[in-house]
Amino acid sequence: MDFGWNDEQLAKYEQTLSDVRVAFPFEDTARSADHYRREDWLRLGKLGLLGLSVPARYGGGGLGALDTARQVEALGRGCAETGLVFGASAHLFACAMPLVTFGSDASREELLPGMCTGELIAGNAITEADAGSDVSRLAVTARRTSGGWLLSGEKSFVSNGPAADVYVTYATTDPNAGHFGTTGFVVRRDTPGLTVGDAMEKMGLSQCPAGTLRFDDCFVPDAGTLGEPGQGGVIFQHSMGWERACLFAGYLGLMDRVIDQCVEHVRTRRQFGRRLSDFQAVSHRIAEMKLRAESARLLLYRACWEMDQGSPATLSVALSKLAVSEAALSSALDAVRIFGGRGYQRADRIESALRDAVPSVLFSGTSDIQREIITRELGI
Repeated sequence: MDFGWNDEQLAKYEQTLSDVRVAFPFEDTARSADHYRREDWLRLGKLGLLGLSVPARYGGGGLGALDTARQVEALGRGCAETGLVFGASAHLFACAMPLVTFGSDASREELLPGMCTGELIAGNAITEADAGSDVSRLAVTARRTSGGWLLSGEKSFVSNGPAADVYVTYATTDPNAGHFGTTGFVVRRDTPGLTVGDAMEKMGLSQCPAGTLRFDDCFVPDAGTLGEPGQGGVIFQHSMGWERACLFAGYLGLMDRVIDQCVEHVRTRRQFGRRLSDFQAVSHRIAEMKLRAESARLLLYRACWEMDQGSPATLSVALSKLAVSEAALSSALDAVRIFGGRGYQRADRIESALRDAVPSVLFSGTSDIQREIITRELGI
């Protein structure tokens, strides 16, 4: 079993990390709580980070899941604006990848090149007020009409929603068919009948705007359908495989960055005439942070490797998502404790790492949902 990266992969990681640090300098704290700007998005596109796993024919990098995750990891380590990292990942894994596999030829040709360059921002519209984890009972409906579908209802917590140019969404087309009664769609922002809500106030991931979408007999042509009618549940789970594995590589990067900060802090900070690193309670806390990060990293890499082998990887992806999100949250809290009062201030971005880690145990399926998947895969 090979645990090493080849020279090309190592060089690509280091180059991406360096490019991201230049493009999004850590010292730029003044706007850390603001939403990202179009120029930020275009910068990500120029670095090739918005189309990593999209086929080259559409302007993407053509990478597999494992190499894609490694680049997202570099992005998460180099960019302290985790909301931007999250928004870019949601754009790629929850929107671009369903288009790659299930979109019509017309939709792929029209949208994917712009999504890779950053000219287009995509929003993932699945969550509803009464349908968070249970996406088999969507209140948004789509009914057949001449040449397409009419969508009606409201989506909430649409990542990138207020800024997006295009949305991937799901609606109930057959209420009696359960998981086979949902269909996926691609909808442009300027479509009549679509109303985009304002950005909501959030605890973390503040750079990524999220809001509501309202569909009022919003017409989507047949070319805007993802896959076949009734295939929405399968398409959504396919996108979740990419998201739960590759998106969370950004949190591996966050953990690496925070561990680096903690190591530097305890080496230079003195209390009671001694370096903080000389206190076992402090140094052992960092050892636990490193243990969590490396354990989660191996699970994530294995999940991505299985995906590249064509395996469903359901168990590995659930284990990976659970491990990475819980590790990020625990380690961010440990970092606040290590930094003490400074950790509660904004300058070092430690408190923002904690706020950004909290939603990781909620989105893409809560930690409890991942445990349910794991027990189901074990036959319990």
